[in-house]
Amino acid sequence: MTRKGPTTMSPVLTRRSLTSALAGAAALALLAACGGGSSSGRSSDKVRFGYINDFNGASLIAVAESKGLWKKHGLSADAKVFTNGPLQIQALGTDNLDFGYIGPGAMWLPASGQAKVVAINTLGNSDRVLAQPGITSMQQLKGKTVAVPEGTSGDMILTLALRKAGMTKEDVKAVPMDPSTIVSAFSSRQVDGAGFWYPAAATIKKQVPGLVELAKNADFEQDVSFPTAFVAGNKVVADQPEKTKKVLAVLREAMAFRSEHTEEAIELTAAKLKLPVDQVKADAANNKVLGVDELDKLTEDGTVVKWLKGMNDYFVEAGKLKKPADPKTYYTGDLFTGAGK
Repeated sequence: MTRKGPTTMSPVLTRRSLTSALAGAAALALLAACGGGSSSGRSSDKVRFGYINDFNGASLIAVAESKGLWKKHGLSADAKVFTNGPLQIQALGTDNLDFGYIGPGAMWLPASGQAKVVAINTLGNSDRVLAQPGITSMQQLKGKTVAVPEGTSGDMILTLALRKAGMTKEDVKAVPMDPSTIVSAFSSRQVDGAGFWYPAAATIKKQVPGLVELAKNADFEQDVSFPTAFVAGNKVVADQPEKTKKVLAVLREAMAFRSEHTEEAIELTAAKLKLPVDQVKADAANNKVLGVDELDKLTEDGTVVKWLKGMNDYFVEAGKLKKPADPKTYYTGDLFTGAGK
């Protein structure tokens, strides 16, 4: 039997394959030059979003995922969990994250130009200065070991409480620790106190009967507000305005749902974090949920700027900032309100 196929067809197939390959390469080059390639499209539609495993940090992400808001606004989200805000700011700066969540204690980082605050989230009241049983005042912590996650709201509440007591960090043995280490160190009585927050503080409470809360956010609300916020990389805001607007549209819609259906938002958050609903509900009770219309009003009437100025004054006194920063240089309130129009 004569084998004709390969000898007669091979040259034709080779030319066709080469022609197709060259045409495909040319098309890809043209699309890339125009910014319209499929890989470029995926890049512009995908959002790397950081969050923290608590109600403040995860509730809007949980709502957005459950209700299909990312897809609705033409995005796909890669949500990454972090233990604190400063780590997310660092990831934004190294282009390993597009957007993230921070508590009030990390607000000095965008104020120093390291990120943009694109949306205020809630007003926090989750932070505490904790002490071992038998310690009943800040003065009794003098000379004792106090754990604190540096640059966080736990750091902030500790600094404020010490100042109110006429003390500074120099009066205690402040030991920087990450949140998970604080839980184990406090529970095993290796530290005398901690600047920390709920819901993790609830875990310690179960293990240390008689734990004492020496200070909380509400003790300082006359002077300082404690807004939590969503942040974005400077280059993301500058170079990807459409993506930023889409993300803000998602956050706004999730905020509206959370304020109107808070119980369901708590349940969705609990499901995402794989935590008991009662635990997340208790966590949510330590914070003031803000509706999107309320946030628009607070942004437009200057209240948010006033909050941020108050925090800047604190950060200057605490040595985090050399001088107060103009909130308008890092809070993009106009983009937030504009995303709703």
